[in-house]
Amino acid sequence: MDIHASLRFLRMAPRKVRLVIDTVRGLPATVAETRLAFLNKRASLPVLKLLRSAMANAEHNFHVRKEDLLIKTIVVDGGPTLKRSAPRAFGRAAPIRERTSHVSIVLSAEAPKAPVKKTVRPAKTVKKTVKKVTKSSPAPEAQPQSQPLSADSN
Repeated sequence: MDIHASLRFLRMAPRKVRLVIDTVRGLPATVAETRLAFLNKRASLPVLKLLRSAMANAEHNFHVRKEDLLIKTIVVDGGPTLKRSAPRAFGRAAPIRERTSHVSIVLSAEAPKAPVKKTVRPAKTVKKTVKKVTKSSPAPEAQPQSQPLSADSN
């Protein structure tokens, strides 16, 4: 079961909003909500509001607990561009393009996962080879230097 929510005509460039939604794509909804609440981007507030709206839709309309929700897809598309102009030298005008975004989110109710039973295989027996250590002649001791260093050598 999929739960949809959308935010249209957000007065923010899609490129900036994509930075935020890439951090929460594929996460459980509660983890994504926490991550968006502490993200230091201006676009995180409207995306957080949209996520909370989708979670409320799931609880109210479909009776799904918010702990069971997972962000299936979240996309940002460009909306209409508002065209303005800024004054420049010699009476000219430079174009300003104020971009808007359409954000849509799809949550899915994940089934509670049963614990996976791992089968334990017996470990392979490895034969250890033991090297026979033979006694060899003792290591030569360090011999003292023949001439001590003098303090006033030029």
